[in-house]
Amino acid sequence: MITGTTRPFSQSLRQVRTVIEDEPEATPFGINVIVSRNHTVLIADTAVTERPTAEQYAAIAMRASSFARRMGLEPRVSFTSYTTFGNPPGMHIEELRGAVKLLDGFKVDFEYEGEMAPDVALNYEMQRRYYPFTRLSGAANILVMPGLQSASISAKLLRAVGGESVMGPSILGLEHPVQIAPMTASASDLVMLAVLAAGDADARHQREAARR
Repeated sequence: MITGTTRPFSQSLRQVRTVIEDEPEATPFGINVIVSRNHTVLIADTAVTERPTAEQYAAIAMRASSFARRMGLEPRVSFTSYTTFGNPPGMHIEELRGAVKLLDGFKVDFEYEGEMAPDVALNYEMQRRYYPFTRLSGAANILVMPGLQSASISAKLLRAVGGESVMGPSILGLEHPVQIAPMTASASDLVMLAVLAAGDADARHQREAARR
């Protein structure tokens, strides 16, 4: 289903979640795709949870990495903050660090690191020079943001002034593929959301077939 052009995004999301359940044990979230001349970056959660827990951050990272692979990217996740490995010290970063510890225990099949400021996360040379212990093998291409406000603001700011192509948010983690378009969506935006919804449906079919 594609919806949203006649009402605010938040209202559409509330109405959708009234009738469509979350996937079992899933954390629904929104992800935006930022496409520039030199790279593609995914930002989450841009739509659902205002301040995720460590468990939700970890779940977002895992689902976002699968989404990235469907787009042909090798996922490298950065849990993003205004601090980089505790410098400068600040509040509200323990949940991000908790997510890293959880992923350490899960033995996932993608690279991740954090917490890092976005200018460090997106600049691998800076990581190697100043933080040689980084676990990433290249610049991050998935930014798991510290909260809904920072994620949504970043995506909308890039759309407004950055000159990049910004797609989404794509909603992941519901029982059925549903995409909510902003009221300002163009025809090409709607086509892209339809492609994302179809890709989500195909991925679900493949997972179900593998389980059988």
